[in-house]
Amino acid sequence: MNFEDQEYVDRDPLIDRILIPSAEIQRRVAELGREISGEYKSSVPIVVSILKGGVMFHADLQRRMSILHEIDFLSVSSYHGGTKSSGVVRIVKDLKESITDRDVILVEDIVDTGRTLNYLLQILRAREPRSLKVVALLNKVDARIEDVPVDWVGFDIPNEFVIGYGLDWQEKYRNLPFIGVLKG
Repeated sequence: MNFEDQEYVDRDPLIDRILIPSAEIQRRVAELGREISGEYKSSVPIVVSILKGGVMFHADLQRRMSILHEIDFLSVSSYHGGTKSSGVVRIVKDLKESITDRDVILVEDIVDTGRTLNYLLQILRAREPRSLKVVALLNKVDARIEDVPVDWVGFDIPNEFVIGYGLDWQEKYRNLPFIGVLKG
C-alpha cells in the first residue's frame, strides 16, 4: 500500500479502510487498456463515460489505449445523495454524437445492482450501434439484481459502499486515488 493512500485514511474518520490501493488500480487499468486496444485494432470506437463517477477511470483508461478512439459522455442518476440506489434511473446528460453503426465501449465506474447498466444498455442498443461492450472498474456480483453483460472487469468487490477514484458519497471523496470503504 502506498503511504499517500494511507495518509487520506489517517486524516478522515469516515474512511473505514482501503479496499484497492492506487498502485493496484493503475496496474489493472493499464492491463484493461491493452486488452481493449487489442480488440479494436481495425476500428475507431467511441468510448462513452458515465459521469461523474466514471471520469477518472475513463481518463486513465483512454491514456492506456493505444488505438485511435473518440469519446463522449452520459450522465445518469440513481443514488440521489444516499448510499443505496433508488432504483429510479434518469438521464441527466445525453450523448452529443450519434452511435449508430459505431463500435461503442461503455465505461462504468461500478456495476452494482445492474439496474442502471441495464437501463443504459437498452437505450444505447435502440440507437443501433455496430457493437456495444462494457468495461467496469468495479463489479459487485453479490449486489446484482439485473443480469447484465460486463465484457471487462477491473475488480470484483464485496457488497460495501465504496468511495474514491471517481466514486463519491454526497459528491465528496471522488479525488481519492484509491478505492476505500465508507464507514457504515
